[in-house]
Amino acid sequence: MQEIYIYIYHIGICNYKTTLTAMQEYTYRRSLYDSDNIWLIEHDPVFTQGGNIETLIKLDIPIIKSDRGGKITYHGPGQLIFYILFDLKRSRLGVRELVTIIEKSTILTLATHGIFSYTKESAPGVYVLIDGYEAKISSIGIRIKRGCSFHGLAYNVDMDITPFEIINPCGYFGMQMTQLKDFMHYYSITIKIEYNRWIKCFYHKISSNYSFLIIEKKGLPEILTQAF
Repeated sequence: MQEIYIYIYHIGICNYKTTLTAMQEYTYRRSLYDSDNIWLIEHDPVFTQGGNIETLIKLDIPIIKSDRGGKITYHGPGQLIFYILFDLKRSRLGVRELVTIIEKSTILTLATHGIFSYTKESAPGVYVLIDGYEAKISSIGIRIKRGCSFHGLAYNVDMDITPFEIINPCGYFGMQMTQLKDFMHYYSITIKIEYNRWIKCFYHKISSNYSFLIIEKKGLPEILTQAF
């Protein structure tokens, strides 16, 4: 079986609109010979909306229309974003299978902290229980174009989650959001360590059935470099 390379880019904090444009261009232009990528990113505070733009009271945070589908959500520093730019036709990886691998990778990551989590068929993402009440800790939104995936996973680690309170996250009224920090009572967490922890869990899940080789890359993807 031919190995497929996945290039991992640690990008840091990046403007959402710049990132969205770069993802779109990479996906629309890529050829059979372009590598699969995972972009590890945090965003400046922003609401993103898959459908019609909603009118919100909190106007100091911008609202940007996205092509990922779905409803409104929030991104901000301390939330880890994993943008999954894969050629699914080349790897023969199904969309539902990719989403399942992403969800299971997040569940495994949380399990390394001793946190039980689960998924729901009716609402994609990963959920935990807090004092018996359900809360969402990770959201997933994938789009497919020309047989290739883009967008990905948002994992709440150590962020200000209060902006979620003025929206219906992912279109679900009353959905409670949470973050990893709320469970870490006895030791601290860092963004870099949590990124690496998730990537290791992702590789464990995806390599069980597919031949992928993960390569850490320095700097920015070329398509994103051109945007600055």
